[in-house]
Amino acid sequence: MDERFLEGRTALVTGSTSGIGLAIAQALGGAGARVALNGLGSHEQIEAAVASVCQAGAPQASFLDANLADPAAVETMMQALAGWGPADILVNCAGVQHTAPIGEMPAATWDKLIAINLSAAFHTMRLALPGMVGRGFGRVVNIASVHGLVASVNKSPYVASKFGLVGLSKVAALEVAGAGSRDSGGVTVNCVCPGWVETPLIEPQIAARADQHGGDREAGVRALLAEKQPSGRMSLPSDIAATVLFLCRREAHNITGSAIPVDGGWTSQ
Repeated sequence: MDERFLEGRTALVTGSTSGIGLAIAQALGGAGARVALNGLGSHEQIEAAVASVCQAGAPQASFLDANLADPAAVETMMQALAGWGPADILVNCAGVQHTAPIGEMPAATWDKLIAINLSAAFHTMRLALPGMVGRGFGRVVNIASVHGLVASVNKSPYVASKFGLVGLSKVAALEVAGAGSRDSGGVTVNCVCPGWVETPLIEPQIAARADQHGGDREAGVRALLAEKQPSGRMSLPSDIAATVLFLCRREAHNITGSAIPVDGGWTSQ
């Protein structure tokens, strides 16, 4: 299959200055897309992320700053993207997490998580999808979570936002399912639902479990995953990126409205 199948396409990946989002941006760039990044980080971190996407093969990469909790800022970002090139591919990867029992969850934290994890995706989609429909090609991939399919304690706003993201994606998929054709690639909306993914954010949890096993990191990983993920293996950010990349292929024109778990069997239990 053509490895540069996204040449001439423009992609926006939110939450793409590190971790899963950056891996997705690099994969899209490697397939030939121009990529707009958005996310948090120092000036140096952002510059390094943009440079890495170009090094991966993107003909152009740029950073669009926006506070995703602010609908007006999201709209400004999408207007800037439209001036650079209409969005053919939209990946909503930005997300935040906070754990506490419902009775101890600050109201402001609930509002923040719903705004960034769910409402921001609604706003990018409502602004990007009409153009995709008009052109007969578009890909929206929302990075949800296994917590968009099953719940865990002490994660009420996160689980609510991810369940909401899966539902929102299904509605959007139905609304645009008839756009385009098999030849043009159509317009699809899907969720990818990762389980445990090896990113710097979870290293403290791995280290804590490793300490319980004499400093053995692999034993720590197995202990951490034993609670949820039957495979006993974490995914890499590049594994999630590869799943997203396949959904962007023309051949994936009839994969829409799906919530695809990449979770080592977690949600099969």
